[in-house]
Order: sequence, then structure tokens, then C-alpha cells
Amino acid sequence: MSAPIPVKVHYHKQARELELTYEGGERHRLSVEYLRVFSPSAEVRGHGKGQETLQVGKKHVGLANITQAGRYALKLHFDDGHDSGLYSWDYLYDLIRHQEANWADYLKRLEEAGASREPLGIEIKQL
Repeated sequence: MSAPIPVKVHYHKQARELELTYEGGERHRLSVEYLRVFSPSAEVRGHGKGQETLQVGKKHVGLANITQAGRYALKLHFDDGHDSGLYSWDYLYDLIRHQEANWADYLKRLEEAGASREPLGIEIKQL
């Protein structure tokens, strides 16, 4: 069974959330930080079990652009320069369904690593 395909994708810039609307009115909002730390890219997930790279300091990350990859995925272009990895409709729906457990696990891994969601140093954004 494959995941439903959104009929609308909207980026709420102020809230830094991506809203996915499905047929029948089902709507879900995912924070950009959540999408960034769970990027499907090899840079984040590695090439196998145990090769994942814990993403830290991503609390204020936003999206610079969103492009569609064929009829099966979105490519998210984050304002921290990360833009590898395709978010398939199946992967996005999986992130929706497991959001609470994924986020709790992420926070636990951050704590165990002595790391933070807060960026290090001074944040500079170009306008």
C-alpha cells in the first residue's frame, strides 16, 4: 500500500512548517527542523545502519525553496545549504505517522550526545 499524495503543499514561513493537505481535507504540519534532522539524504542517514549523522543546531532552519521531483517526491532546499535527499510521498507520510516517536527519539539522542537543537555561534542569514 502506498501513501496518499498531497493535493496541496504549503510552506508557512513564519512558523517554519510545511503543511501537506490530502484529499478529503486531511492536513498535517511538519516543522522544517523535523524535516531537516530526518532528511532521507545519505549525508544524514549514511549508507547503512549505524552510519547516521546526528543533526545538531537545526532549531531555526528554514526552507529556501521546494521543488517537485517527478510525480513521486519533493526536494527541499534548506536555508543552511542542505538540499540532498528526496522526500518521497511514502517517506513524508511515514514522517507524519511516526512524528511523535521520531521526535522523542531525536531529543533522547541529542541529550545522550550532549548536543543541542540550538545553533552554535552567531546566526547570520543573508537577505
